[in-house]
Amino acid sequence: MEALALERTLTELDHSRLSILARTDVHSRLDADSIEAVLQSAHQVPSRAIPPDIVTMYSRVLLTFPDGRHQNLTLCYPQDADPSEGFVSVLSPAGSSLLGLRVGERARWRTPAGDERTAEVLAVIFQPEASGDYRT
Repeated sequence: MEALALERTLTELDHSRLSILARTDVHSRLDADSIEAVLQSAHQVPSRAIPPDIVTMYSRVLLTFPDGRHQNLTLCYPQDADPSEGFVSVLSPAGSSLLGLRVGERARWRTPAGDERTAEVLAVIFQPEASGDYRT
């Protein structure tokens, strides 16, 4: 069963940091525009109140693709991105589509070639807030 995210939930800290990043990102205006759309419609909660099944910054998630493939990704800031190691920038199309999703919801994004991709969030393997880190 496919679940689509109608509203995303972000920590107040993630929302604040990403708002600044979106305003100051000069390298990738299109990607910053994508994250701004997420930020405008997101529900904000204090870091200590975020449910453990929501993708926050530096969460490690297990995704499943329609073809049955599984992949672990960590959502990070652009300076920490290393796709070959599974670190995906929140300003990338895939990264911005994951932010604030809940386990069971489906991320949708377009590749640079214009192809649509989808993946379901099967699990949040690690979430900083769930482990007591409210500053990441």
